[in-house]
Amino acid sequence: MELFLQTVGSIYDETRVKILKFINQNGEVCVCDIENSFEMIQSRISRHLKILKDGGFLRVERRGTWAYYSIRSPLDEFRLSVLKELDSLDIDIPKLNKGCNA
Repeated sequence: MELFLQTVGSIYDETRVKILKFINQNGEVCVCDIENSFEMIQSRISRHLKILKDGGFLRVERRGTWAYYSIRSPLDEFRLSVLKELDSLDIDIPKLNKGCNA
């Protein structure tokens, strides 16, 4: 039950929904690309990414000073259905705007 609530709670925020859809559409992205695309400060982006990671949606790989985020694989049916639902929604997300030379 706790894992289910953590997963549902992780997507109970408009910004996190947009970030999740952004990563799902763009594939693996550097945290600096997310910051630049969403025009948000690093601490806010990092907080949202941590919640999505703890909710079981994201995988993070560190390369030097940069962190790269992608959709975790494999995903269970519930999380897959969430991503499919996000794809069907008309959500305005920013275009990928590279933020660093990683």
